[in-house]
Amino acid sequence: MTHTIKTVGVAGSGTMGAGIAIVAARAGFRTIVYDTRADALERSRKQTEGFFAKSVERKKLTQPQVDGMLASLSGTTEVGALADCDVVIEAVFEDLKVKHELFARVNQVCPPHTLFATNTSTLSITEIAAGSGRDDRFVGMHFCLPAQLMKLVEMSPGLNTGEAAFEAAWQFCKALGQTPVRTKDNPGFILNYFLIPFNNDAIRLVEAGVAAPADIDRAIKTGLGYPLGPLELIDMVGLDTQMLVSEALYASTHDPRAKTPPLVRRMIAAGHLGRKSGRGFFTYQGSAMFGA
Repeated sequence: MTHTIKTVGVAGSGTMGAGIAIVAARAGFRTIVYDTRADALERSRKQTEGFFAKSVERKKLTQPQVDGMLASLSGTTEVGALADCDVVIEAVFEDLKVKHELFARVNQVCPPHTLFATNTSTLSITEIAAGSGRDDRFVGMHFCLPAQLMKLVEMSPGLNTGEAAFEAAWQFCKALGQTPVRTKDNPGFILNYFLIPFNNDAIRLVEAGVAAPADIDRAIKTGLGYPLGPLELIDMVGLDTQMLVSEALYASTHDPRAKTPPLVRRMIAAGHLGRKSGRGFFTYQGSAMFGA
């Protein structure tokens, strides 16, 4: 892996993809966000602009810095636009088939040197890589929500990942200003191995009527020192995504605590998906990105 990484592709413009794109653009990389839906790209762009505006207001960045970052950040619905990328980070649904189909398309347009990465939180890196067409140049890069604020990235090689490719990804992660931690290709890696069952337990407390969501979050933040309560986090992730990651982890581990609580399915059926729908465990005004 001798190519210098200059251009970053992000596949998926949802909550996680938008956050990863901010991280890349903020670090000085030309960043291209790909999504099949133009409306999703437009929503992501507006949220990103709002986040950067708040960063200027808080004196974290200057307006000239933000102008440069936004100029380096573009969106596209054409997968061919990723042909110039030196690394492509996938941030789409936790569905193996969807990821395989995406990487198969990206593999057709990207040159051999392009490094592929998946932001999966629960699926096997090796299994995703198997459908990529370049499993020797494929790594797991699991960013943490909200990616634009959290520094941790769990870095996981697949069974066929070359050491040179993994080292290139590791150095790229550091160049992003993130903190990489190496993990095995294991269900949930480190963070979600603990977090998904923990969050489901918080949902079960709501389900059982033990306490209101705000009181559960207040207890966790006050007693354990967490900056964000589990129910706030689930609203940020999205109830639909929480169900997907829970089912993926449960399928791999058969841990009953990983299984989706019934309340999640009822909330999804009612359209209470969290921040993106305006209502989850809490009610939201507008669709501003967390931190904006």
